[in-house]
Amino acid sequence: MLDIVQMIRRNSNILTKLLPFLSFVIPFFVLYSLYPDSFEITWKGRTYQLFFLWLFLLETILNWEESQARKISKLKSARTITFIITLLIPTIYVIVANLCGLNHMIQNLADQYNIPQANVMPLSTEYLVFAVLFVVIILLIYGIKGLMGYSISMFFLGIIGAVYTIDNIYPQGSFTPFQILVPTTAILAANVLNIMGYQTEWTGEYLGTPVLKAWNSNGKAEFGIAWPCSGIESLLIYTVTILLFLKKDLTPWKQKIIYFAIGAIVTYFINVSRIATIFMIAINDGPHAALRFHDYYGQLYSITWIISYPLIIIGSRVLWGKIRDWKTGVKDVSTSLR
Repeated sequence: MLDIVQMIRRNSNILTKLLPFLSFVIPFFVLYSLYPDSFEITWKGRTYQLFFLWLFLLETILNWEESQARKISKLKSARTITFIITLLIPTIYVIVANLCGLNHMIQNLADQYNIPQANVMPLSTEYLVFAVLFVVIILLIYGIKGLMGYSISMFFLGIIGAVYTIDNIYPQGSFTPFQILVPTTAILAANVLNIMGYQTEWTGEYLGTPVLKAWNSNGKAEFGIAWPCSGIESLLIYTVTILLFLKKDLTPWKQKIIYFAIGAIVTYFINVSRIATIFMIAINDGPHAALRFHDYYGQLYSITWIISYPLIIIGSRVLWGKIRDWKTGVKDVSTSLR
C-alpha cells in the first residue's frame, strides 16, 4: 500500500493530466450503456461526445510539454478533495439526470415554457453542463492560462449544446440568422441532382424552410432544407478542428488564412453533396434508409474530410519539400557539370 502511494506521488503530474480525460470517459461509458443507439446519431445524438474526447485527447497531447498541472501536495488536503469531487461531478450528473429523474424535470420545465422540441432539451442541457464542468476542471488543474490550451474542446462542447438548444426553441429552420446559407445550399444541391439525371422542383416553404422535391423513374422524395443541413453544423466542426491544427502551426498568418478558406469551401461543398445523396437514397432505397443516412452516415462525409485535411496539409508540405530538395539537387549537379 505504501509503495502504491509513493508511486502515485512520483507520477502525480502525469496522473493529474490524465484524470480529466477519464472524468469524461466514465460518464460517456455510462451513457453508452443506457442509450447505445444515441452514439450512432450525429444530429441530436451523442456521437459528438466521442468527437469531443478525440479533440480533448489531441489537445492534451499537443499541450503535454507546455502545460504545467498544479501539484497536489497532500492527498487529504482541501484542494485535493475539491479536485477529486469535481472530477466525479460529470459522472454524478449523468446518474442523477438519467436515473434519478432530473431529465424528466428538464423536459417538463421546457414543456411549461412551450418549447417545441422539449424532448431534446435534456440532451442539449447535457452538452452545456459538460462544457461548464470541463471549464471548471481545466481551471482547477491549469488555472486561467490552461483555458487557451483547451479552448477548442471547450468551444466544441459549448457550441454543440448551443446549436441544439437554438434548434429546439426554433425548430424546422425557423431561426432566421442561421438560414443565411440555406438558399445557396439548396440551389447547389438541386443543381447536383439535375446533373445526376434527377428532376427537381421547389414546392414552396415550410416555416421559412425551402422544400425541394426530386424524382426519377424509381420514385420521388421531398424534404425541407433547414440551416442544420445547410452546412452550418459542418462548418462549425471544421472551424474548431482546423483552429486546433493552425494554432500550433508555425506558418505565416496569410498562409493559415488560405488553408482555412480552402478547407471551408471544400467542407461546404461536401455538405452540398451530402444533401444530394440524401435525396438519391430516399428515391432509390426509401425514406427509412435516407433518415438513417441523414442522422449518422451522412455526417461522416464531412467528418472524414475534416479529420483528413490537416493530414493532407502536412503531407503536401512534405511532398513539396522533397520536390524542392530534388530540384535544388538537380540544379546543383547541373551547375557543377558546367
